[in-house]
Amino acid sequence: MSLINHSTTTRSQAFRLHPGKIGLFLLTAVLAILVVFPLLWMLSSAFKGSSDEMSMSLIPSAPTLANFIYVFTQVPFLSYMLNSFIVAGSVTMGALLFHSMAAYALSWLRFPGRDVIFLGIFATFLVSLPVILVPLFILVKMLGLLNNFGGLIIPALFNAFGIFLLRQFYLGIPKELGEAAILDGCNHWQVYWRLIIPLSKPILAALAVFFFLANWNSFLWPLTITNNQSLWMVQIGIENFQTQYAGSWNYIMAASTIAALPTLLLFFLFQRQLVTSIKSSGFK
Repeated sequence: MSLINHSTTTRSQAFRLHPGKIGLFLLTAVLAILVVFPLLWMLSSAFKGSSDEMSMSLIPSAPTLANFIYVFTQVPFLSYMLNSFIVAGSVTMGALLFHSMAAYALSWLRFPGRDVIFLGIFATFLVSLPVILVPLFILVKMLGLLNNFGGLIIPALFNAFGIFLLRQFYLGIPKELGEAAILDGCNHWQVYWRLIIPLSKPILAALAVFFFLANWNSFLWPLTITNNQSLWMVQIGIENFQTQYAGSWNYIMAASTIAALPTLLLFFLFQRQLVTSIKSSGFK
């Protein structure tokens, strides 16, 4: 009997709902609803008919693909997406290469002024794009990079966030591995390419997601240096939709849904790498 009473007591304690847990559950549910509701509203609006058709009909219209067909046939939206893929992909690949080399030098190599250089790079966190927008535009204009892919890609290659995150990751790698590789005859480039890069695949995958999403959703800088419609990126195309079709939310939501699909797919494919990289970089 004592064993039965003990098991019953254990089960009742296990299923007991504490007020703190209930409050945390309710708070999580409210935050989840706040995050998911705009996405559901965007998705439902993308499959609805025009506002004029809905106002003339008392019966709710069935879901339709006409909005997506219009976006792809009447507007060069595929061209906007291709431009975004080119810019986001180029920036991602270039940034991973340059940031990983800089982080390796700032974490594993010893040279005068190393910490000062890192503090200078880290200090750029305090400077936002609107602050340097005008001087950066003048510099890009002097270099002849207006209205071309070079002006969209090159200024976005360097970001202190990637160097900082990779440096934190590299500091956690045992230095004995590099010393053993050097004793075996490897130089610093071989240590970086054959040892550091294979070990940093999770953090590089996570940074690839961050860089791609940031440049896929970039708006202010592409809007500043491009007035040629053939170079418009997807966010500028959606802004043009909002200006041209101010009352046609079905077209705007269809374009926004198409633009959001690559980012959602990328996040779901690499969410494990994102969590792993955050744990291994000191942000716990």
